Amino acid sequence: MRMSCFFLILLFPCVGYSQKSQTDWFKGNLHTHSYWSDGDEFPEMIMDWYKTHGYQFVALSDHNILADGEKWKLITKSGIYLDGFQKYLAKYGDRWVTYRTDTGRIRVKLKTYDEYRPLFEEKNFLIIRSEEITERFQDKQVHMNATNVQTLIQPQGGNSLQEVMQRNLDAVVQQRKNTGVPVMQHLNHPNFYYSITTKNLIDLDGERFFEVYNGHPLVFNYGDSLHPGTEEIWDLVNIAYSKSGKPLLYGLATDDSHNYHLFGKEYSNSGRGWVMVRANTLTPAALINAMEAGDFYATTGVTLKDVRFRKNVLRVKVKKVPKIRYTIDFIGVRRNDDKSVVLKSILGPVGEFELTSEYLFVRAKVTSTKTHTNPIAEDENEVAWVQPVVFKLD
Repeated sequence: MRMSCFFLILLFPCVGYSQKSQTDWFKGNLHTHSYWSDGDEFPEMIMDWYKTHGYQFVALSDHNILADGEKWKLITKSGIYLDGFQKYLAKYGDRWVTYRTDTGRIRVKLKTYDEYRPLFEEKNFLIIRSEEITERFQDKQVHMNATNVQTLIQPQGGNSLQEVMQRNLDAVVQQRKNTGVPVMQHLNHPNFYYSITTKNLIDLDGERFFEVYNGHPLVFNYGDSLHPGTEEIWDLVNIAYSKSGKPLLYGLATDDSHNYHLFGKEYSNSGRGWVMVRANTLTPAALINAMEAGDFYATTGVTLKDVRFRKNVLRVKVKKVPKIRYTIDFIGVRRNDDKSVVLKSILGPVGEFELTSEYLFVRAKVTSTKTHTNPIAEDENEVAWVQPVVFKLD
């Protein structure tokens, strides 16, 4: 069932960056894999890494599966994975770890979401049940995350790439409607095998989020000579959405982490991209509501001290790191144009831009002189992306 644009605007109002005083910034990763699908680590070890590295929430989003029921993992013979099992066993002990040895091979019973969640959750850390709904149409890959999913959503299929995307998106929306629980959907890595085009995104009914940055080495965030990068896709989609009356598309940064024992450009590691969400409480509902209001930013390392959109002025303030310089670019589109441009560029940690009715939307991008600590591309510096805002009549 498709949702009308009018209904979407009512459900997801574009209220801009929060003016509330009783809010906090929460750091989280919305795309993570474990041994429950094609990741190479136990959920407990993954959650421990994120928690000890200053994250407040993580969505464990394995492919077409939830961490429920009984699943046994055969440990790869490679020394690093056997060592990984020994570290897991040493950390949690025989009373927690269930395993068996059969003809020299080790099999481990994976802990379910309900089992491992109490080990980590407290007022400062939240694990969100999620799923990466994964399928393909011919040679095209369609991956869409459902965050705070309540029950498993099976891939919906379809007779075209567009139909597959729409049916999977609609299934997430339908579960939200049926349960009354906020379930957030986002489109993953559109340039993975260059499967999803700008037109595919434009033609979707109800899409609100996509990954402007994904930390997997095969997703081609920056495009190539024949394909636009994700930032260009983002602006082109929002030009079309603005002109058709759809709510704006928001951009996420995620790890899409799979590899926890091998590191480098050729591996998909933790800590490459995340979101900072401004919410009043650390709950799935509060986080999703804030994100649907655009009250968050995506980052690969730059931390913002504040973001405000008030009286049509977008203000950005960076939390400075010694000896690091920052450039704040305000990027937008004038109403009669068909592409985005840098409207204003500021060298320094503080900048602002005043919107008028001549602009469809304006967003901000903060680029640091600090090189990413674990990049997936050459000359990749730390960046933050502020969500687009629109001119409002007083």
